[in-house]
This record gives sequence, C-alpha cells and structure tokens, in this order.
Amino acid sequence: MLEISKESILSALTVEANKIKHLLTNQRNHQCIAQCKAFEEVVDTQMFGFSKQVEFAQSIGLINRQEGLDMIIELEKELNKVYNMVYQEEKDAGS
Repeated sequence: MLEISKESILSALTVEANKIKHLLTNQRNHQCIAQCKAFEEVVDTQMFGFSKQVEFAQSIGLINRQEGLDMIIELEKELNKVYNMVYQEEKDAGS
C-alpha cells in the first residue's frame, strides 16, 4: 500500500501553488492581467482547484485546517502583490 506523508502532501500543494504564481508572473510580462478578462477567469479557476486540493488533504487528515488556510492565504497574498504591481505600473505609465 502507498504511504503518504504530511511532508509529501505539503510539497505537492506547494508545487501547485508555485504553478499558479508562475502562470500569473509570466502573464504579467505580457500585460495580459490588466487587459484580459479571460486571464482572470483562468486564475480564479486555478485558485478554486487549488482550494479543493487543500480541502481534500484536510478532509482525509493529511493536513490540518490552519495549514490549509495558511497555504491559501499565502498564495492569495502573492497573487495580490503581482496584481498590485501591474496596476501600479499601468497607473504610472498613464501619468
């Protein structure tokens, strides 16, 4: 039987969070964030999927509720930083 450790779950969830950050960071370079509503839908979908993965890991007892919340909050903070940078750059360019 396959044995799953808490560390392997946290590592897998971190990899998924990093994929979302990478997606957003790459698109930032193309200014799609500020101009493309479809991109926001992709990010929302990715965040929803990530939250479901975290929820599943919690439901089977591999991580606790606080660990799951911390991961989601950290990812949301990172995404907000990127959004704020893009919007500040747009604002500065328009001045």
